[in-house]
Amino acid sequence: MVRLASALLAAGALMSFAEFAPASAQEAPAAVDPRLRDVGGDRIHGSPFATRSPVLARHGAAATAHPLATQIAIDVLKAGGNAVDAAIAANAALGLMEPVGNGIGGDLFVLVWDPQSKQVYGLNAAGPSPQSLSYDELVARLGERETIPPLGVLPVSVPGTVDGWFTLHARFGSMAMEDILAPTIRYAEEGFPVTQLIAYYWDRNMAAFENNAEMVGELENARATYLTEDGDAPREGEIFANPDLANTLRLIAEGGRDAFYEGEIARTIDAYMERIGGYLSYEDLANFSSDWVQPVSVNYRGYDVWELPPQGQGIAALQMLQIIEDYDLAEMGFMSADALHVMIEAKRLAYEDRARFYADPQFAEVPVSTLVSDEYAAERRELISMERAMDSVPHGDPAAIEHGDTTYLTVADSSGMMVSLIQSNYRGMGSGLVPDGLGFMLQDRGEMFSLDPDHPNVYAPGKRPFHTIIPAMVTKDGEGWLSFGVMGGAMQPQGHVQILTNIIDFGLNVQEAGDAARWRHDGSTEPTDPVTEAGGLGVVLVESGVPQDVREALEARGHVLRNGDGSFGGYQGILRDPETGVYHAASESRKDGSAMGY
Repeated sequence: MVRLASALLAAGALMSFAEFAPASAQEAPAAVDPRLRDVGGDRIHGSPFATRSPVLARHGAAATAHPLATQIAIDVLKAGGNAVDAAIAANAALGLMEPVGNGIGGDLFVLVWDPQSKQVYGLNAAGPSPQSLSYDELVARLGERETIPPLGVLPVSVPGTVDGWFTLHARFGSMAMEDILAPTIRYAEEGFPVTQLIAYYWDRNMAAFENNAEMVGELENARATYLTEDGDAPREGEIFANPDLANTLRLIAEGGRDAFYEGEIARTIDAYMERIGGYLSYEDLANFSSDWVQPVSVNYRGYDVWELPPQGQGIAALQMLQIIEDYDLAEMGFMSADALHVMIEAKRLAYEDRARFYADPQFAEVPVSTLVSDEYAAERRELISMERAMDSVPHGDPAAIEHGDTTYLTVADSSGMMVSLIQSNYRGMGSGLVPDGLGFMLQDRGEMFSLDPDHPNVYAPGKRPFHTIIPAMVTKDGEGWLSFGVMGGAMQPQGHVQILTNIIDFGLNVQEAGDAARWRHDGSTEPTDPVTEAGGLGVVLVESGVPQDVREALEARGHVLRNGDGSFGGYQGILRDPETGVYHAASESRKDGSAMGY
């Protein structure tokens, strides 16, 4: 039960805090009458389940989780900025407009396709735990609690986003940071209309903080920053401004990275944490720097799929692809029981390795090359039966082979550069802690450490916790082809594989690939569980578009199916046609976002 609960936390309801919050003042959407699911209009061409056609453009494209952020990215491109400039500008806007999932109090990961060098570059801008909090003191403060809490001072780690912006910009950027951040500063001062889904999550997050005020410890700053004058979360269509964030971003625009990590902002964070009994210090901030890392890739049916290495979970998607490549999914058929069964079982196998081996490589030896190898995939594939789901799943033994959670955006420019960027505060809005007068919340990513001293992901001072957020990139024949991501905790590697198989195996376009019904398996061992845990059968959550006969066939093989809870991630994607150079951009219907081009 504990493992399944932790899987559910990591997988889906990260924004909503559903496991903490009772019914809130702003009512949740009523259950959809089944008779209304198929009353939409008919599409004359294309898949009937697609919400729209892909956005096509020659000179540049952007897809984000908020239409105004997408527009900002396009404006930056039109003003002469490149894809990196536009991605930073959009990310800054999302931190203001979508605070339920991201902000400058969180971490950042990026993949960049550089058309000049013909390479994919990876950036890890994730911050470590505070140096002043030892393992023994953490355990003592937890008392009888067996996991790190999601709120308050204990899960707070160094925010890496701003350093990530400037590290990325120093290498690839072309426009001045003052100009890049100017649109968000203006919206923060003047206000912006809150969109539908964000308003829903905003209310649930604030209700969760109020109902767990003792765990948070200090809520006055969060209330002052994120509630209206009436004391409520802003509703759909209501204008919301954040002047404190505008001031903070102005300091960053004028003073650069050091304004955040060594200047007035760092001193404010340090004083705030000392006042409330926290551990994040000025020294932690001043000593942080992002890392350029070598992305990991596997070839899937002629396409090179790129992910970032651990401490993130990106290679779980690569492990899944390696396992399923031996099966003819196209022959099995789109949304068939055979295809879904194979992918679900591959997920279960990869996630047991994810739980056992993925950790900060500066503290643990992670056998990345073996985990994504053909030989290891063949060994793990032998455990799959087409007739019956595995009752339990052990992690593998890579050594035997060796010795014998968020917002996502993507931008592309006229040069062919493509940026795949994901950024998160982890669980929803974050820790509940807003440093005095700064207008943003500190992340709670430290919740993802294990407390098992034998686990590679065990808590330690100055260590980066396991990360769920993963951007993705695909190249073909040495050229950039697809930049995409699927936000949403442990859903992400599962989502990556579903998007890729939808496009590569089943021939869906970039918009259809995201709008198609999804599944999500919960119940695998988590990276926070003891190393002695083993994954059980778990539960497969499915969206309403999965046909009834397919559900029955999966259940006949032993899978436990449940109707979806809405936590199937949020997809954005940009595909470049290798023959025409035209960009095909998509933003799915599960979020408030949009895709645009010019």
